[in-house]
Amino acid sequence: MAPWPTALAGRIDEHVIDSALLRDNPLGDPAQRPLWVYTPPGYDTDPGRPYPVTYLLLGYAGTLPVWRNRTPYRQPVPELVDGIFARGEAPPMVLVFVDAWTTYGGSQYIDSPGTGRYHSYLCEEVVPWVDAHYRTVADRDHRALAGKSSGGLGAMITPMLRPDLFGAFATHSGDSLSEAQYIPHFLMAARHLRAYDGDIFRWWDDFRSRVAFTRDEDLRLLELLGVSSCFSPAADGTPRLPFDPRTGALLPEIWQRWLDWDPVRMAPAHAGALRSQRAIWIDAGTRDEWFLDLGAQAFRDALAEAGVDDAVIRFELFDGGHHAVEYRMPPALAWLSRQMADPS
Repeated sequence: MAPWPTALAGRIDEHVIDSALLRDNPLGDPAQRPLWVYTPPGYDTDPGRPYPVTYLLLGYAGTLPVWRNRTPYRQPVPELVDGIFARGEAPPMVLVFVDAWTTYGGSQYIDSPGTGRYHSYLCEEVVPWVDAHYRTVADRDHRALAGKSSGGLGAMITPMLRPDLFGAFATHSGDSLSEAQYIPHFLMAARHLRAYDGDIFRWWDDFRSRVAFTRDEDLRLLELLGVSSCFSPAADGTPRLPFDPRTGALLPEIWQRWLDWDPVRMAPAHAGALRSQRAIWIDAGTRDEWFLDLGAQAFRDALAEAGVDDAVIRFELFDGGHHAVEYRMPPALAWLSRQMADPS
């Protein structure tokens, strides 16, 4: 396999969206956001054909150029999916690569007084813009979400909140079952924070003063600071950790705010929205460092309890960890395209 980029049979258009909803966001992050749109082979030669569309959500601290990352002997997601469509192995569809980055690394794809209105940005600005500028089948039965990790969280919760917009989703190692995902990391974070007198903002000042991710604690503390800014900000937007930074003990009132965004716990209240989905793909690696294989199983069980038809669910635990599992996304996208291409 050649170690350099290969030409796409389709194409990726790179746009910038000037978001009214993200202006004056609490972190002062840019309101102008990159948006990439992939159109499959044949899009330009058949101007009368509309296409289903899937919105792709990045994991925590991800930015759009990550989609083009290349490692030896492995192709990035856009090339792999393009190959599937070029070979006719799945019905073609439009893909939209969404940016929801913040100063703290991510937005969890929700509206929060600590970060900004990223859920509304996706649903109320990005989706209408894409439908207006590309030949999409502009209805929920032909519109899907897919993402990994925090992007998998966004892929799970957004259709629960907006089933009028999204009728299918794929979640890869998506954030879920919060006690398994986070509590072990709270305990490790408390140990890390000893060096900063229990003050995560002292770490943050240090992190910004040097080369990022050069200390063992950086990724864990960035994630916990960032998710706190999304799930549990104070009234003024300041992130509040859901645990005592000196002992790791949970702070129940703040921790509950995190649990409220756990897809496993959200499912019962949104059972009708979940039952309306045409296709749901769930997977995770059995060695996931955040125990998201347990979260995937718990979410699958929650779907069963909500009465979601087994026929619309594809569930798999595979041998792997949390990282370097981008190869899981192309087959999921091909499966979603087949499900959305079928008559409603």
